[in-house]
Amino acid sequence: MLLELNIRDFAIIDRLNLQFDPGFNVLTGETGAGKSIIIDALGTLRGDKPDPTFVRAGSTVARVEGIFSTDDCSEVLPLLTEYGLMDEGDDQIIIAREINATTGRSVSRINGRAVNTATLKEIGGRLVDIHGQHEGVSLFNVKTHLDILDRFANLLPLRERVAGLVDRLRQVRHQLDELRRSELRRQDRIEELQYQIEEIEAANLHVGEEEELLRERTLVQNAVKVTTLVNTAYQLLAEGDGSPGSQSVTDSLGTVVGAIDDLVRFDPTVSQTLEQANELLFRIEDLASTLRDYRDSLEFDPGRMEAIEERFMLLRTLQRKYGATVEELLQSVETSRVELDRLLHSAEHLADLETQEAKLVAELGNLAGKLSQQREAAGAKLSKQIEQSMADLAMPHVKFMVRIDHASDARGLVLANAGGDGHGARVAFDKTGADRVEFMISPNPGEPLKPLARIASGGESARLLLAMKSILSLVDVIPALVFDEVDVGVGGRAGSVVGEKLWAMTTNHQVLCITHLPQVAAFGDAHYTIRKQVEAGRTRSSVSPLNSDGRVDELAEMLDGVPIGEASRQSARTMLDRAASLKRKQSKNAEPEQLAVVGDRQ
Repeated sequence: MLLELNIRDFAIIDRLNLQFDPGFNVLTGETGAGKSIIIDALGTLRGDKPDPTFVRAGSTVARVEGIFSTDDCSEVLPLLTEYGLMDEGDDQIIIAREINATTGRSVSRINGRAVNTATLKEIGGRLVDIHGQHEGVSLFNVKTHLDILDRFANLLPLRERVAGLVDRLRQVRHQLDELRRSELRRQDRIEELQYQIEEIEAANLHVGEEEELLRERTLVQNAVKVTTLVNTAYQLLAEGDGSPGSQSVTDSLGTVVGAIDDLVRFDPTVSQTLEQANELLFRIEDLASTLRDYRDSLEFDPGRMEAIEERFMLLRTLQRKYGATVEELLQSVETSRVELDRLLHSAEHLADLETQEAKLVAELGNLAGKLSQQREAAGAKLSKQIEQSMADLAMPHVKFMVRIDHASDARGLVLANAGGDGHGARVAFDKTGADRVEFMISPNPGEPLKPLARIASGGESARLLLAMKSILSLVDVIPALVFDEVDVGVGGRAGSVVGEKLWAMTTNHQVLCITHLPQVAAFGDAHYTIRKQVEAGRTRSSVSPLNSDGRVDELAEMLDGVPIGEASRQSARTMLDRAASLKRKQSKNAEPEQLAVVGDRQ
């Protein structure tokens, strides 16, 4: 839940610190006092697009900070851990956002670490949900109706199973389509693969061959120079430079060893030097032997260069056709063998895939059929609850229906129990199943049911949104729900019901509500008043928590305006007493009702 909201230099708020109650928080005040600014500030915390006009005139940066408790945020904690935004032992989530007045850009931080807007939306959107008279757009978007119904009926786990089967079926069908397309040129491809395999294998390639050829070509191209260099080195080591009386390096070093050996007899301390000289002599003799063997191994066939160039030409030809390196050429042979085997046995493979497809289609038809049946039952139940909730909100004649239909598709599913015998028409499907869901409504007696988005007025929309949220609140996992004047178009007669429904949501959520109706405000567990004042030529908004006497005055002012009379105060006290009585009564019945809901879900 939202523990605290801190705002600095945001619109007409210079400094504000608000601490919220875990239950039902109401904010009241005159039109234009700044109530919508609180909503805008909360919107920035959930990732809404920043606006440079939010920055208070004369300031360079606006800052909004929200502190949330982790107690009821189980859905978001794994994300915070995954993104490295949560340390062990943390019991709060702190979201801060700064908006620059010049650039309009913002900097967002979660628990002190900078995050991008996408991450802020993902985290903030799971902590705060804002609903207003114009925020119910999703309710009137047909694409969201299926999700709403599945959340209400707790069908998302079953839908995930359907999605898994759909993925598997799509993979099988993709392989089938590829195989059937390849059948059109199957024989040509077989011959092409066989020729490729034979051509590469005939070349008798081996890994590292290209490097070996490059080395050999370098030697052959420089045969005279190589021979001269090795002969010179060997001659100096083993034979001398050829001048009269010259000694080889080996002979000279042997003389040195003999001299040191004689020296040892006079001074034993140079025995280690003798060992070094002997070791050096052995190494020189070994080096001479190695050079002799290398010289004897050199064979420069005049025709070898032509053979090397021909081999290079063959390699280049194969590389242009099948791969960039010898390793890739050899790998292409293995890949071609696999494809060739599949093509040679395509009939068996095709039959196996077709069997898999039929099995998956049947399995998916059963599971999607089960999902469809549960949606039908849930739709009837949701319709009944919404009609009752709308009656509570002074719209007793509203008729609501969840329409579920299907689209024909020759490659679709036969839903279980379709047509009563399991042999119904094939219908289209996707990862959500085979159902197309749309909410239908008839606000007035005698009118036919029509799509919700086409006929709901502003007041009807607000009441319908409230009715829907009150019903779905038991399955909604977002901890803080914010309602911005959802009572617009609702008269005082239904205001008490609106307040009761909003307060009832606190069983599972923290609720914040901006309202103009005293009947709604009377249900608040905490009440704040928003005032606008002019100081030193500047306009500023302030928010103050109200005590019991302050609440009486605020409700009295909302009822009859100022000046406040004793009769208005008495009406306000009566309103607060009635709300407290209804809250006590509902609290006593809350637990059995919740257990009944859970039982229905199961």
